[in-house]
Amino acid sequence: MSKHNPKQFFFVTAIILIAAVSGLLWWLHVSLLYAYLIGMSIIAFVFYGYDKRQAVKNKSRVPELILHMLALLGGTPGALLGQLFFRHKTKKLRFRIVFLAIALLQAGLGFCYWRYWR
Repeated sequence: MSKHNPKQFFFVTAIILIAAVSGLLWWLHVSLLYAYLIGMSIIAFVFYGYDKRQAVKNKSRVPELILHMLALLGGTPGALLGQLFFRHKTKKLRFRIVFLAIALLQAGLGFCYWRYWR
C-alpha cells in the first residue's frame, strides 16, 4: 500500500472539482472569469464543510495550505462563507491572520485594477 499524500490528493481533487464546476457554469453562458471565481468559491465552501465534518469525526483533515490556496486563487468569498456557516477555523489565530492577509491582498489588487488599469 502506498503512502497517501493529503496535500497532493486534496490539490488534485480541488483542481478537478473547480474545472468541473467552472466548466459547467461557462457552458451555461457565464463569462469565463465569473465562472472561475464562482467555481472557486463553491469549492472553497465545500472544502470548509468537509474539513469541519472530518474534524468533528476526528478523521483525516484537509491541509490548511489547501484551504489557504483555495482562498488565494479566488475562492475568498466561499472560504469566508464556509468559516461563518460551519463555524470552522474561526478561533485559530494564525489561520485567521493568513486568511485576512489573503483577503487584504486581493482587495488591494482589486482596488489597483479598478483605479489604475481599468
